[in-house]
Parts: sequence; structure tokens; C-alpha cells
Amino acid sequence: MSRKLASIQKILAIDSIVGADAIEVLTILGWKVVAKKGEFKVDDAVVYCEVDSIFPDEEEFEFLRKNHFRIKTIKLRGQVSQGIAFPFSILNGRVELPHDPFDIGDDVTELLGITKYEVQIPAQLAGLVKGSFPEFLHKTDEERIQTCPQLLEKHQNKKFYVTEKVDGSSMTVYLNNGEFGVCSRNMDLKETEGNSYWKVARELDLEGKLKSLNRNICLQGELIGMGVQGNKYKLPGLEFRVFNVFDIDSGKNEDYSYFAEIVSRLQLTPVPVITANYELPKTVEELVEYSKGKSLLNKDTHREGIVLRPLVEEYSEDLRGRLSFKVINPNFLLKYDSE
Repeated sequence: MSRKLASIQKILAIDSIVGADAIEVLTILGWKVVAKKGEFKVDDAVVYCEVDSIFPDEEEFEFLRKNHFRIKTIKLRGQVSQGIAFPFSILNGRVELPHDPFDIGDDVTELLGITKYEVQIPAQLAGLVKGSFPEFLHKTDEERIQTCPQLLEKHQNKKFYVTEKVDGSSMTVYLNNGEFGVCSRNMDLKETEGNSYWKVARELDLEGKLKSLNRNICLQGELIGMGVQGNKYKLPGLEFRVFNVFDIDSGKNEDYSYFAEIVSRLQLTPVPVITANYELPKTVEELVEYSKGKSLLNKDTHREGIVLRPLVEEYSEDLRGRLSFKVINPNFLLKYDSE
């Protein structure tokens, strides 16, 4: 499901901020967004832009220049704010229609010229490209719960497992019809000297381990440690932490029980599992609070967040794919996005 960085949304609630006379907090989807007091009303349709949106270098966005035109998580008067809301006038001159053509949820990212912020990939991770990410695999990129808060009500009383979202670089290894491959988030990589993905794959004998399963299969996880995202966990080397087992022939992700079994059988290490017996709370705010805390990889580091998946794999119409979503720890964003 592609991310809508800018979309038409409705203001669901407006609340005051203790000690603040000039600003208030809007609820948009499951997001909290600080705005100038009185600028909007409940039920107003607005243009909402998510964190990590990068705006074009244009005069009307000049106020964002100090942040290189990027929307970040910020805290104002003690209130965390994620995203920005604009009135419809921001679209003036960009749409040549005599009436309002938009519905709630419509994507206006391209209309505004917005692009997504991407972390620069260091040379040892970039590598030489063999091809695009294989079509017989699925990329893993969960939606944030704030964009799909309706999932909490729909899946009450269902058992989920919760893993720590670790701040690394996405790594996929596969065995398909005898061919072994190693991928970054977007590319199938050639084996070259000095490439961190392939180095770890060979050190762990991932090709041999996958062949021992006698099936077309894929492991997906995070590469963490030295040279990756500033090594926030202070690891002495590189580690591959598995979070998904994918059956290539059926095109399906494996249930939690089989995922845990395979990782153990292959003597690999999963991402930290916080619990395998979790029921969803009723509000996004409760989940955000649950996402906070220190990493199980390093008690001095804020964990990036959590990822939730049902114990038994399930398709979600809301997500147009796997039922799986993430909750980012705002304390992690406030610390590391500001550095």
C-alpha cells in the first residue's frame, strides 16, 4: 500500500493545549497536529501532510526552509505534533476545476510536488545492482496505525504478536528454484566484495540454511550494527535480525508459530519479540504509549517503535494486503530526527 504523504482528510476533534493561548491540537485520522488557534473547525476538510514529506522549494513553503522543507515530528508546549494541516487554498492554481473535485482520503501528494524523505544509503550498503526487487517477493513496509485507526475496532479481541521495530536497513534473502539472492529494500544485489548485506549472508551461511529447507522460501529482516543508521544500539559488528518468513510458491507470509520455528531451526536471531499474546487497545493514544520505552537491544537507546501482526496471518481490505501495522515511538523521532 503506497503511502499518501499528502491527502484530503477531515478534522475529527480540536483540543486545547495546557498553557498555550495561540495554538491548539487537531485530531486527523489518528494523528495529533498542532495548528494556530481558530484556524480550523471540527469537520473541516483539510490538506494533511505526513511527517517525512519534503515540499518543493517554493515561496509559499518558505517557512519550512530551516528544516530543508521537511516535515518532522516536533513538540510544542509539551504537545507532540506529527504532520501539518493546510486549508484548501493551498491547492489554488494547482487544480483547474470550477468546483471541489476531492473526496476524503484523496491523494494530493503529486499535486503539491511533495516527495518522501529518504535516508542516504552508505556505500557499503548500496552495492552493485543485479536487478529490481524480485516480483515473486513482497516488500515489507507497514502502515502507521495513525493512518488506519479503524483497524483497532475491527480487530478487537484478536491475538497479535508485537515485535520491536529496530532502526536498521531492510534485508531480504531468498532461495527460488535453486537461485540464492540477497536484496536491499528496493534492489536485488550482486555479490561484491565489501557489500555488508552479502558479507552477513555469507557469514551466517544463509544460502546453505535456506537450501536445507528444500523449498522456495524467503527470509526478511533488518541489518543492524556498525555502519548502519549510526549504529544506535552500539553493536560491535553487523547482525541480521529476522522478522518475516515468506513462502514464495504460495505467495503468503507464514504464521507466527512457523516463523518462530524456522528462525530457531536455522539458528538465526529474530527481532526482539515483546509479546506473543497481545490484544489491541481501543485508542491510538494507548498504542503510542505502548510503543514508548527503551530498546531490548540497548537499554540506553529509545526503541524506534513496535510492529503488530496477528498470530494467524490475515489479509486486510483496509491495507490492501497483509494485516500488519507499526507504531513509531515519538520519543525516538524527537531525539534522532532533531540531530
